[in-house]
Amino acid sequence: MDFNSLNFTIFCVNNVAAYLNRSAKEVYHLMQDADIINGYIVPCYDVLHTFSKEYIVEDLVSFMQKKGALS
Repeated sequence: MDFNSLNFTIFCVNNVAAYLNRSAKEVYHLMQDADIINGYIVPCYDVLHTFSKEYIVEDLVSFMQKKGALS
């Protein structure tokens, strides 16, 4: 993971955590367990980082639900 991908991953985790009113640590572990960070965020960084914060958060929350990381 390069520096830009790392910063973007931190951005994603923190903003999803704020949206869900959960800790960043909890959201990070949910994403890791569902392979969302290495399986989606990092590989799709080039495209994802061009979208708005709201779109990214909604997309990630939806993806977490589909992967069973959120009930």
